[in-house]
This record gives sequence, structure tokens and C-alpha cells, in this order.
Amino acid sequence: MEFKEIQFIDSNAQRVYRNYIQSIKNATKQLYAEDALEILMEFNSHLYESVQIKNSKSEIDNLLNAIDKLGAPEEVLKPLVADKMLDRATRSFKPTDIFKALFLNIGNGISYIIFGILYFFIGIFTLCIFLKIFLENRSGMFYSADIFFIGYTDDQNLLINEVLGNWFIPVMLLLNIALYFILTMALKLKRSINIKYKK
Repeated sequence: MEFKEIQFIDSNAQRVYRNYIQSIKNATKQLYAEDALEILMEFNSHLYESVQIKNSKSEIDNLLNAIDKLGAPEEVLKPLVADKMLDRATRSFKPTDIFKALFLNIGNGISYIIFGILYFFIGIFTLCIFLKIFLENRSGMFYSADIFFIGYTDDQNLLINEVLGNWFIPVMLLLNIALYFILTMALKLKRSINIKYKK
């Protein structure tokens, strides 16, 4: 599948067309190349069909009418790009894909904000693992009669007990992996429910 530019006789039409194509490329640059190319080809196909209509209008008029119908790529493609990134993220399980997808979908409802916060906690738990490695006694899972927390304490006397000791690192690793898997599967389920209700 290869993208081919539409050729116009009118140089103004060619310039407008190239600017529009560049806007599409800019709007889809966060996607993987094959997804961006698929969207570009679809838009190009619509433009090609629209400018082939033989009427009394000039090339530039036909092109501008087609562009008006398709809309500004920055606006029209925003939900499509966000959905494609979410689809890619839930299939690949890559943290970078997931964070990009959540960032792009943050305006699409409170549930994506909640997912973002939950993934943030995974990051905090990972930080706690590193703190445990470097600040052995002052980091971990702490418990006393009136307090329980996971993290770091600067209490020199350590009046509260660190519960897990050296088991803190494997327990937190397993917890992180389990949470990451569960959250990503929940995100995948959320996406499939969204698709079902759009139909």
C-alpha cells in the first residue's frame, strides 16, 4: 500500500491539496506508520472521488468543497487517533503506548482520568521498590497500632514497624505486574464496550 498524490492542473489546487495532506500527516504523527498511512489513504480516496465529479466548477472549487465536507484534520481525526492508540496500547501492553493512549483520551470521560490515576499508583509502587533498595530501613510497608502505609519515612527512631522486610521487593513486583495486567485488561474491556455502544 503506497500513498500517491493527486495531481491537479491548477497550481493553487495542488498547493491547497498538499497543505491539507500535510495537516493529516501532522494530526496522525503519534500513530504507528501503518495506522497513519491507512487514515491518509482513506482521506486521499475521498478527496480523489470528490474532485473527479465533472461540473461547471473549477478544480480548486471542487477541492475546497471536498475539504469542507471532510473537515479540519486536527479536529476530525482527534477521536480516531485516540481510539487507534487505545486499541494499539491494549494489544501491545507497552507502557509507552498506554500512557500515550490515556493522554489522548483524557478528554473523553472521567473513566480515563481514573485509569490514569491507577497507572500512576503503579509508578509510585515501582518508586517504592527502588527506595527499598537504596534506603533499606526507611522504605517499605509500615504498620503500627494507628497507622499503615507503603512508602518512605524519615522518622529516625522508626517507632513504626516495617512489616515485609526483604520480602517487600518481590511482593511489590508481583503486585505491580498484577495491577498492570488487570488495569490493561479493564482498559481493553472499556474500549470494547465503547465500540459496542457506538454501533
